[in-house]
Amino acid sequence: MTAKRHTPGGAALTDLFLAVFRLNGRLLAAGDHLVSDLGLTSARWQVLGAIALTPNPQPVAWLARSMGLNRQGVQRIVNEMREDDLIELRPNPHHRRAHLVVLTERGEGAFAAASRLQTPWANALAKGLDGAELAAATRIMRALSERLEKSP
Repeated sequence: MTAKRHTPGGAALTDLFLAVFRLNGRLLAAGDHLVSDLGLTSARWQVLGAIALTPNPQPVAWLARSMGLNRQGVQRIVNEMREDDLIELRPNPHHRRAHLVVLTERGEGAFAAASRLQTPWANALAKGLDGAELAAATRIMRALSERLEKSP
């Protein structure tokens, strides 16, 4: 039996996936280092960001979906952050058991502090990179994310 070969596009996309996997690992490690003095991890920072940047409070399942993560993993982080008074759960008028997740004052402060650290870090990483190429990469990543979301 012969193995099927990638098309040129499939091979290029596979190379992109491998680069994204490497980048993700490095990004998580760098993020952990960047926010460690704030008592955060990359995972906590990501969930804080999802909560902070949503226009209306959301339940855990919706937050997880928006981040492309599984509900159980986000629930674990939400539970930890609730114990640390970074978030609180409020009643959901549309669902008795799926509470809405909101930042506490402490959580808002932690997210703001992380954002202040992220800005110069991102600016330094972006130095020398072409803004149009970064925008194109973002568009491609979003299109691939949408395609993956729609596929089984």
